[in-house]
Amino acid sequence: MSAGSVTGKFIRTGVPITVSWKHGVITNVEPADEPAATEDIWLAPPLVDLQINGYAGVDFQQDDLTTEQLHAAVRALRRDGCTRCLYTLVTDRWPAMLARLKHVRSLVSADRELRSAIVGWHIEGPFLSPEPGYCGAHDPAKMLDPTPAHVDQLREAAGDDPILLTLAPERAGAIEAIRRACELGMKVCLGHTNATADQIKRAVEAGATGFTHLGNACPQTLDRHDNILWRALDTPGLSVSLIPDTHHVSPSLFRLIHRVLKPFQIVHTTDAMAAAGLPSNLPRAVTLGEMKLEVGADGIVRQPGKTNFAGSSLSPIEGVLRAAKMTGKPWQETWLASSLRPAEFMGWTSEIKVGQPVELCVLKMNDDGQLMNLETIAANAPTASVQLDANK
Repeated sequence: MSAGSVTGKFIRTGVPITVSWKHGVITNVEPADEPAATEDIWLAPPLVDLQINGYAGVDFQQDDLTTEQLHAAVRALRRDGCTRCLYTLVTDRWPAMLARLKHVRSLVSADRELRSAIVGWHIEGPFLSPEPGYCGAHDPAKMLDPTPAHVDQLREAAGDDPILLTLAPERAGAIEAIRRACELGMKVCLGHTNATADQIKRAVEAGATGFTHLGNACPQTLDRHDNILWRALDTPGLSVSLIPDTHHVSPSLFRLIHRVLKPFQIVHTTDAMAAAGLPSNLPRAVTLGEMKLEVGADGIVRQPGKTNFAGSSLSPIEGVLRAAKMTGKPWQETWLASSLRPAEFMGWTSEIKVGQPVELCVLKMNDDGQLMNLETIAANAPTASVQLDANK
Protein backbone atom coordinates (compact mmCIF):
# COMPACT_ATOMS: atom_id res chain seq x y z
CA MET A 1 0.00 0.00 0.00
CA SER A 2 1.91 3.06 -1.27
CA ALA A 3 -0.37 5.84 0.10
CA GLY A 4 -3.26 6.20 2.52
CA SER A 5 -4.35 7.10 6.02
CA VAL A 6 -6.15 5.52 8.97
CA THR A 7 -7.65 6.86 12.19
CA GLY A 8 -8.01 5.18 15.58
CA LYS A 9 -7.00 5.27 19.22
CA PHE A 10 -3.26 4.90 19.72
CA ILE A 11 -2.58 1.77 21.74
CA ARG A 12 -0.03 3.41 24.04
CA THR A 13 -2.14 6.41 25.06
CA GLY A 14 -5.76 5.78 24.11
CA VAL A 15 -5.70 9.14 22.31
CA PRO A 16 -7.26 9.19 18.81
CA ILE A 17 -4.72 9.79 16.03
CA THR A 18 -4.59 9.79 12.27
CA VAL A 19 -1.62 8.12 10.56
CA SER A 20 -0.88 9.06 6.94
CA TRP A 21 1.71 7.68 4.54
CA LYS A 22 3.02 8.03 1.00
CA HIS A 23 5.23 5.69 -0.99
CA GLY A 24 5.10 3.25 1.93
CA VAL A 25 6.58 5.72 4.46
CA ILE A 26 4.70 7.39 7.33
CA THR A 27 4.45 11.12 6.59
CA ASN A 28 2.21 12.35 9.41
CA VAL A 29 0.94 11.29 12.82
CA GLU A 30 -1.48 13.81 14.31
CA PRO A 31 -4.49 14.08 16.64
CA ALA A 32 -7.69 12.89 14.97
CA ASP A 33 -10.16 15.52 13.80
CA GLU A 34 -13.18 13.44 14.82
CA PRO A 35 -12.36 11.49 18.00
CA ALA A 36 -15.88 10.03 18.23
CA ALA A 37 -15.31 8.12 14.99
CA THR A 38 -12.44 6.17 16.57
CA GLU A 39 -14.35 4.78 19.56
CA ASP A 40 -14.10 1.13 18.46
CA ILE A 41 -10.84 1.32 16.45
CA TRP A 42 -7.31 0.98 17.83
CA LEU A 43 -4.00 1.51 16.06
CA ALA A 44 -0.99 -0.52 17.19
CA PRO A 45 2.57 -1.17 16.08
CA PRO A 46 2.93 -4.50 14.26
CA LEU A 47 3.76 -7.67 16.10
CA VAL A 48 7.39 -8.84 15.88
CA ASP A 49 8.30 -12.47 16.55
CA LEU A 50 11.87 -13.55 17.27
CA GLN A 51 11.25 -17.28 16.96
CA ILE A 52 9.35 -18.64 13.96
CA ASN A 53 10.24 -22.23 13.01
CA GLY A 54 7.57 -22.40 10.31
CA TYR A 55 4.04 -21.19 9.65
CA ALA A 56 0.85 -21.98 7.73
CA GLY A 57 2.00 -25.44 6.74
CA VAL A 58 5.51 -24.33 5.75
CA ASP A 59 8.35 -25.98 7.68
CA PHE A 60 11.36 -23.66 7.79
CA GLN A 61 13.68 -26.63 8.43
CA GLN A 62 13.37 -28.04 4.91
CA ASP A 63 16.16 -27.79 2.34
CA ASP A 64 14.13 -27.12 -0.80
CA LEU A 65 11.81 -24.29 0.19
CA THR A 66 10.59 -22.02 -2.59
CA THR A 67 9.79 -18.31 -2.77
CA GLU A 68 6.12 -19.21 -3.09
CA GLN A 69 6.18 -21.23 0.14
CA LEU A 70 7.87 -18.40 2.00
CA HIS A 71 5.29 -15.96 0.61
CA ALA A 72 2.53 -18.19 1.99
CA ALA A 73 4.15 -18.25 5.43
CA VAL A 74 4.88 -14.52 5.75
CA ARG A 75 1.46 -13.55 4.38
CA ALA A 76 -0.24 -15.75 6.95
CA LEU A 77 1.94 -14.21 9.66
CA ARG A 78 0.98 -10.74 8.46
CA ARG A 79 -2.69 -11.73 8.47
CA ASP A 80 -2.19 -12.66 12.13
CA GLY A 81 -0.58 -9.31 12.99
CA CYS A 82 3.14 -10.09 12.57
CA THR A 83 5.01 -8.11 9.92
CA ARG A 84 8.57 -9.00 10.94
CA CYS A 85 10.14 -12.20 12.23
CA LEU A 86 13.40 -13.98 12.77
CA TYR A 87 13.53 -17.10 10.64
CA THR A 88 14.50 -19.82 13.12
CA LEU A 89 16.68 -22.83 12.36
CA VAL A 90 16.86 -25.61 14.94
CA THR A 91 19.49 -28.23 15.72
CA ASP A 92 20.78 -30.23 12.78
CA ARG A 93 24.20 -31.13 11.41
CA TRP A 94 26.08 -27.83 11.32
CA PRO A 95 26.88 -27.94 7.56
CA ALA A 96 23.20 -28.65 6.86
CA MET A 97 22.10 -25.67 8.97
CA LEU A 98 24.53 -23.35 7.18
CA ALA A 99 23.41 -24.62 3.77
CA ARG A 100 19.76 -24.12 4.73
CA LEU A 101 20.49 -20.59 5.89
CA LYS A 102 22.34 -19.72 2.68
CA HIS A 103 19.53 -21.12 0.51
CA VAL A 104 16.72 -19.25 2.26
CA ARG A 105 18.79 -16.08 2.46
CA SER A 106 19.23 -16.15 -1.31
CA LEU A 107 15.45 -16.34 -1.75
CA VAL A 108 14.82 -13.57 0.75
CA SER A 109 17.49 -11.28 -0.72
CA ALA A 110 15.89 -11.52 -4.16
CA ASP A 111 12.34 -10.68 -3.07
CA ARG A 112 11.20 -7.30 -1.71
CA GLU A 113 8.23 -8.66 0.22
CA LEU A 114 10.29 -11.37 1.88
CA ARG A 115 13.07 -8.93 2.79
CA SER A 116 10.60 -6.75 4.71
CA ALA A 117 9.14 -9.75 6.58
CA ILE A 118 12.09 -12.06 7.28
CA VAL A 119 14.47 -9.56 8.85
CA GLY A 120 17.04 -11.87 10.41
CA TRP A 121 17.89 -15.31 11.68
CA HIS A 122 17.50 -17.12 14.99
CA ILE A 123 19.92 -20.02 15.27
CA GLU A 124 18.62 -22.31 18.04
CA GLY A 125 21.20 -25.05 18.18
CA PRO A 126 23.19 -27.13 17.71
CA PHE A 127 25.13 -25.74 20.70
CA LEU A 128 22.59 -26.87 23.31
CA SER A 129 22.46 -29.18 26.31
CA PRO A 130 22.03 -32.86 25.42
CA GLU A 131 20.64 -33.67 28.87
CA PRO A 132 17.15 -35.24 28.92
CA GLY A 133 14.53 -32.57 29.38
CA TYR A 134 16.90 -29.72 28.64
CA CYS A 135 17.40 -30.84 25.04
CA GLY A 136 13.64 -30.61 24.40
CA ALA A 137 12.79 -31.86 20.91
CA HIS A 138 16.34 -31.17 19.66
CA ASP A 139 18.40 -34.22 18.69
CA PRO A 140 21.39 -34.61 21.07
CA ALA A 141 23.22 -36.68 18.47
CA LYS A 142 23.50 -33.58 16.26
CA MET A 143 24.70 -31.22 18.97
CA LEU A 144 28.27 -30.04 19.39
CA ASP A 145 30.43 -27.61 21.33
CA PRO A 146 30.57 -24.08 19.90
CA THR A 147 33.79 -22.42 18.81
CA PRO A 148 34.63 -18.95 17.51
CA ALA A 149 35.13 -20.63 14.12
CA HIS A 150 31.50 -21.76 14.11
CA VAL A 151 30.44 -18.20 14.88
CA ASP A 152 32.59 -16.86 12.03
CA GLN A 153 30.98 -19.38 9.65
CA LEU A 154 27.54 -18.26 10.77
CA ARG A 155 28.35 -14.60 10.19
CA GLU A 156 29.71 -15.39 6.75
CA ALA A 157 26.56 -17.32 5.81
CA ALA A 158 24.23 -14.57 7.04
CA GLY A 159 26.19 -11.60 5.74
CA ASP A 160 25.26 -8.42 7.59
CA ASP A 161 21.80 -9.71 8.57
CA PRO A 162 20.72 -9.61 12.23
CA ILE A 163 21.40 -12.87 14.07
CA LEU A 164 20.07 -14.16 17.37
CA LEU A 165 22.08 -17.14 18.61
CA THR A 166 20.71 -19.42 21.34
CA LEU A 167 23.19 -21.72 23.08
CA ALA A 168 23.90 -23.50 26.37
CA PRO A 169 26.75 -21.73 28.20
CA GLU A 170 27.92 -24.88 29.98
CA ARG A 171 29.18 -26.41 26.74
CA ALA A 172 32.94 -26.39 26.27
CA GLY A 173 34.04 -23.25 24.46
CA ALA A 174 30.67 -21.50 24.89
CA ILE A 175 32.01 -18.42 26.67
CA GLU A 176 34.57 -17.79 23.94
CA ALA A 177 31.89 -18.32 21.29
CA ILE A 178 29.55 -15.86 23.03
CA ARG A 179 32.29 -13.27 23.16
CA ARG A 180 33.05 -13.74 19.46
CA ALA A 181 29.36 -13.60 18.51
CA CYS A 182 28.95 -10.29 20.30
CA GLU A 183 32.07 -8.93 18.60
CA LEU A 184 30.40 -9.75 15.28
CA GLY A 185 27.19 -7.93 16.22
CA MET A 186 25.04 -10.93 17.10
CA LYS A 187 22.56 -11.06 19.95
CA VAL A 188 23.10 -14.06 22.22
CA CYS A 189 20.46 -15.82 24.30
CA LEU A 190 20.90 -18.73 26.66
CA GLY A 191 18.53 -21.64 26.32
CA HIS A 192 18.11 -25.42 26.40
CA THR A 193 20.56 -25.29 29.26
CA ASN A 194 21.21 -26.58 32.76
CA ALA A 195 24.00 -24.09 33.36
CA THR A 196 25.07 -23.27 36.88
CA ALA A 197 24.56 -19.78 38.28
CA ASP A 198 28.27 -19.10 37.78
CA GLN A 199 28.18 -20.27 34.16
CA ILE A 200 25.19 -18.00 33.48
CA LYS A 201 27.00 -15.11 35.14
CA ARG A 202 30.08 -15.67 32.99
CA ALA A 203 27.91 -15.84 29.87
CA VAL A 204 26.31 -12.49 30.69
CA GLU A 205 29.74 -10.98 31.34
CA ALA A 206 30.78 -12.25 27.89
CA GLY A 207 27.81 -10.46 26.29
CA ALA A 208 24.71 -12.69 26.48
CA THR A 209 21.59 -10.60 27.12
CA GLY A 210 18.62 -12.97 26.89
CA PHE A 211 17.12 -16.32 27.76
CA THR A 212 15.12 -18.20 25.13
CA HIS A 213 11.60 -19.40 26.08
CA LEU A 214 12.15 -19.50 29.84
CA GLY A 215 10.08 -22.20 31.54
CA ASN A 216 10.58 -24.65 28.68
CA ALA A 217 13.39 -26.97 27.65
CA CYS A 218 13.75 -28.30 31.17
CA PRO A 219 12.51 -31.44 32.94
CA GLN A 220 9.01 -31.47 34.39
CA THR A 221 10.50 -32.16 37.84
CA LEU A 222 13.04 -29.63 39.12
CA ASP A 223 14.95 -29.15 42.37
CA ARG A 224 12.86 -26.65 44.33
CA HIS A 225 15.97 -25.06 45.86
CA ASP A 226 18.21 -24.73 42.78
CA ASN A 227 17.00 -24.96 39.20
CA ILE A 228 17.41 -23.22 35.88
CA LEU A 229 14.32 -21.03 36.41
CA TRP A 230 15.63 -19.60 39.67
CA ARG A 231 19.13 -19.14 38.25
CA ALA A 232 17.89 -17.25 35.19
CA LEU A 233 15.51 -15.05 37.17
CA ASP A 234 18.21 -14.31 39.73
CA THR A 235 20.73 -13.14 37.11
CA PRO A 236 20.84 -9.38 36.52
CA GLY A 237 21.04 -8.26 32.92
CA LEU A 238 18.91 -10.96 31.30
CA SER A 239 15.75 -10.42 29.28
CA VAL A 240 13.58 -13.50 28.79
CA SER A 241 11.22 -14.69 26.11
CA LEU A 242 8.00 -16.49 27.08
CA ILE A 243 5.52 -18.49 25.01
CA PRO A 244 2.04 -17.27 26.01
CA ASP A 245 -0.03 -20.23 24.82
CA THR A 246 -0.97 -21.36 28.40
CA HIS A 247 0.76 -24.72 27.72
CA HIS A 248 4.48 -24.02 27.52
CA VAL A 249 4.34 -21.85 30.64
CA SER A 250 1.58 -22.38 33.16
CA PRO A 251 -0.63 -19.33 33.80
CA SER A 252 0.61 -19.11 37.40
CA LEU A 253 4.30 -19.17 36.42
CA PHE A 254 3.56 -16.75 33.59
CA ARG A 255 2.05 -14.29 36.07
CA LEU A 256 4.88 -14.74 38.55
CA ILE A 257 7.56 -14.02 35.96
CA HIS A 258 5.73 -10.83 35.01
CA ARG A 259 5.75 -9.80 38.66
CA VAL A 260 9.42 -10.58 39.23
CA LEU A 261 10.84 -8.96 36.09
CA LYS A 262 10.44 -5.45 34.72
CA PRO A 263 8.22 -5.11 31.62
CA PHE A 264 11.19 -4.23 29.40
CA GLN A 265 12.84 -7.56 30.33
CA ILE A 266 10.00 -9.69 28.94
CA VAL A 267 9.47 -10.58 25.29
CA HIS A 268 6.64 -12.79 24.08
CA THR A 269 7.23 -15.21 21.23
CA THR A 270 5.08 -17.91 19.65
CA ASP A 271 7.89 -20.41 18.90
CA ALA A 272 5.53 -21.23 16.03
CA MET A 273 6.11 -24.13 13.68
CA ALA A 274 4.32 -25.31 10.55
CA ALA A 275 1.05 -26.15 12.34
CA ALA A 276 0.58 -22.52 13.42
CA GLY A 277 -1.63 -20.32 11.29
CA LEU A 278 -3.56 -23.23 9.78
CA PRO A 279 -7.34 -23.54 10.01
CA SER A 280 -8.26 -25.97 12.77
CA ASN A 281 -10.19 -28.19 10.35
CA LEU A 282 -7.10 -28.99 8.27
CA PRO A 283 -4.87 -32.04 8.91
CA ARG A 284 -2.59 -31.30 11.83
CA ALA A 285 0.23 -33.74 11.08
CA VAL A 286 3.31 -31.65 10.25
CA THR A 287 7.10 -31.78 10.32
CA LEU A 288 9.91 -29.94 12.01
CA GLY A 289 12.93 -30.95 9.99
CA GLU A 290 13.14 -34.73 10.14
CA MET A 291 10.69 -34.97 13.03
CA LYS A 292 7.11 -35.98 12.35
CA LEU A 293 4.77 -34.12 14.68
CA GLU A 294 1.10 -33.96 15.46
CA VAL A 295 -1.14 -31.33 16.99
CA GLY A 296 -3.52 -32.59 19.65
CA ALA A 297 -7.03 -31.36 20.32
CA ASP A 298 -5.46 -29.20 23.04
CA GLY A 299 -3.39 -27.38 20.42
CA ILE A 300 -0.10 -28.78 21.76
CA VAL A 301 2.52 -29.95 19.26
CA ARG A 302 4.26 -33.20 20.20
CA GLN A 303 6.16 -36.06 18.69
CA PRO A 304 3.80 -39.05 18.51
CA GLY A 305 3.99 -41.02 21.73
CA LYS A 306 6.05 -38.41 23.56
CA THR A 307 5.09 -35.79 26.12
CA ASN A 308 7.62 -33.04 25.40
CA PHE A 309 6.55 -30.06 23.29
CA ALA A 310 8.00 -29.36 19.82
CA GLY A 311 7.30 -25.74 19.04
CA SER A 312 3.76 -24.38 19.15
CA SER A 313 0.66 -23.91 16.99
CA LEU A 314 0.12 -20.44 18.44
CA SER A 315 -0.47 -17.43 16.18
CA PRO A 316 0.98 -14.02 17.15
CA ILE A 317 -2.43 -12.40 17.77
CA GLU A 318 -3.60 -15.39 19.83
CA GLY A 319 -0.47 -14.97 21.93
CA VAL A 320 -1.44 -11.39 22.77
CA LEU A 321 -4.98 -12.36 23.78
CA ARG A 322 -3.91 -15.37 25.86
CA ALA A 323 -1.24 -13.32 27.62
CA ALA A 324 -3.93 -10.81 28.57
CA LYS A 325 -6.14 -13.55 30.00
CA MET A 326 -3.29 -15.09 32.00
CA THR A 327 -2.07 -11.81 33.48
CA GLY A 328 -5.43 -10.12 33.85
CA LYS A 329 -3.98 -7.08 32.07
CA PRO A 330 -5.54 -5.21 29.13
CA TRP A 331 -4.64 -6.58 25.71
CA GLN A 332 -3.16 -3.17 24.91
CA GLU A 333 -0.47 -3.84 27.52
CA THR A 334 0.35 -7.41 26.50
CA TRP A 335 0.48 -6.26 22.87
CA LEU A 336 3.65 -4.33 23.65
CA ALA A 337 5.45 -7.50 24.80
CA SER A 338 4.90 -8.93 21.31
CA SER A 339 5.62 -5.78 19.33
CA LEU A 340 7.81 -3.01 20.74
CA ARG A 341 9.82 -5.13 23.17
CA PRO A 342 11.06 -7.82 20.78
CA ALA A 343 12.02 -5.09 18.34
CA GLU A 344 13.84 -3.16 21.05
CA PHE A 345 15.64 -6.31 22.23
CA MET A 346 17.12 -6.64 18.74
CA GLY A 347 17.96 -2.94 18.56
CA TRP A 348 15.16 -2.06 16.14
CA THR A 349 12.11 0.17 16.37
CA SER A 350 8.52 -0.68 15.51
CA GLU A 351 7.07 2.62 16.69
CA ILE A 352 4.43 4.34 14.58
CA LYS A 353 6.24 7.55 13.72
CA VAL A 354 7.11 9.82 10.83
CA GLY A 355 9.87 8.51 8.60
CA GLN A 356 9.28 4.85 9.41
CA PRO A 357 7.92 2.37 6.85
CA VAL A 358 4.18 2.05 7.28
CA GLU A 359 3.65 -1.05 9.40
CA LEU A 360 0.68 -1.02 11.73
CA CYS A 361 -2.29 -3.02 12.93
CA VAL A 362 -5.88 -1.76 12.94
CA LEU A 363 -8.05 -3.50 15.54
CA LYS A 364 -11.82 -3.27 15.86
CA MET A 365 -13.68 -3.97 19.11
CA ASN A 366 -17.31 -4.86 19.69
CA ASP A 367 -19.70 -3.24 22.18
CA ASP A 368 -18.50 -5.63 24.90
CA GLY A 369 -14.90 -4.47 24.53
CA GLN A 370 -13.73 -7.69 22.84
CA LEU A 371 -11.41 -7.65 19.85
CA MET A 372 -13.27 -8.79 16.75
CA ASN A 373 -11.14 -7.94 13.72
CA LEU A 374 -7.47 -7.39 12.95
CA GLU A 375 -6.20 -5.69 9.80
CA THR A 376 -2.47 -5.44 9.12
CA ILE A 377 -1.04 -2.74 6.86
CA ALA A 378 2.55 -2.99 5.68
CA ALA A 379 4.66 -1.41 2.98
CA ASN A 380 5.71 -3.74 0.16
CA ALA A 381 2.89 -6.17 0.96
CA PRO A 382 -0.86 -6.61 0.48
CA THR A 383 -3.10 -5.62 3.38
CA ALA A 384 -4.32 -8.67 5.33
CA SER A 385 -7.09 -9.19 7.87
CA VAL A 386 -8.51 -11.87 10.15
CA GLN A 387 -11.64 -12.28 12.27
CA LEU A 388 -10.74 -12.88 15.91
CA ASP A 389 -12.23 -15.43 18.28
CA ALA A 390 -12.49 -13.72 21.64
CA ASN A 391 -13.09 -17.07 23.34
CA LYS A 392 -9.67 -18.53 22.50
